[in-house]
Amino acid sequence: MSNSGFELGLDDPANAGVFAVTDGDLPALAAAARDVGLRICRVDLEGCHDKRTLLARLAAQLDFPAGFGGNWDALSDNLTDLSWLPADGYALLFSDADDFYHAAMADFSTLLDILEDASRAWAEHGVPFWAFLEMDDVEHDPSAGNA
Repeated sequence: MSNSGFELGLDDPANAGVFAVTDGDLPALAAAARDVGLRICRVDLEGCHDKRTLLARLAAQLDFPAGFGGNWDALSDNLTDLSWLPADGYALLFSDADDFYHAAMADFSTLLDILEDASRAWAEHGVPFWAFLEMDDVEHDPSAGNA
C-alpha cells in the first residue's frame, strides 16, 4: 500500500466505495485519508453481534443527531446527509468487521448496501465517501458483493 492518499485516489469520489481490508491496513488508510483532508470515522465492530448494537455504535461514532430512528432507513438518511459533520470527504474505518459478518450475515449485507448507496449519493455531489471493513478473511470482500 502506498503512503499517499493521492496515489490511492482517496480524493476522487469516482473511486470511492466499500472495500474489505486486512488486519493492519486501517492505520495506513487513516493516515492517507487524513492527508487528503477526509474526515475519519472509526467504528469498532469487535463483539458486535446484532443490528441494534451496530446502529448504536454508528450513531455514537458519527454523532448522529438526537432522534436517530435506530433503523436501516434512518441510517441511510444520516449517512447521506452528515451536515453536522462537514468535510471534504469521509472515510469510515470499521475494525473487526468479521464479528458482525459471522453473527448477522443478512444485516451485514444490508449494511454494505447502505454504505454503497451512501458512497454513490456522495459521489453525485463530488464528495468521496469510503468505507473500509477490516476482515480476517478478505474472500468476503464487500466490494465484490459476495459478503
